[in-house]
Amino acid sequence: MKRDQEALPGVEFLQAFGDAWNRHDIDALMEFMDRDCAFHAVAGPDLMGRSFVGRDEVRQGFMLAWQTFPDAAWLDADHFVQGDRGVTESTFCGTRADGTFVEARMVDVFTFRNGKIAIKNAFRKDRQPPAGR
Repeated sequence: MKRDQEALPGVEFLQAFGDAWNRHDIDALMEFMDRDCAFHAVAGPDLMGRSFVGRDEVRQGFMLAWQTFPDAAWLDADHFVQGDRGVTESTFCGTRADGTFVEARMVDVFTFRNGKIAIKNAFRKDRQPPAGR
């Protein structure tokens, strides 16, 4: 089966996805996700962190990020796409409910299907809170 390269998302697609994250716009985010999608969060009990599978769970997993870090922001994003895979590297910043500030570089690795995101796999550096924060 020949893949239609024009149907694959590009850098602009990933930038728009990141913009929706920074707006905390769950409906817009879900428009980027394939009907059969998965999200592997940065933390959790399993090898892949915590996995959210299916649109309802992915939606809940995305919203959990904002519940954990109400001021969450993903800054200085750099994206690249190669075929049906893509990567976004950014700086995550956010404050937990207990006042702990987190600032760390992170990477999202994407797998695309049907012109949308089938898998979002998130990785973040584990570091102590910056001094004075």
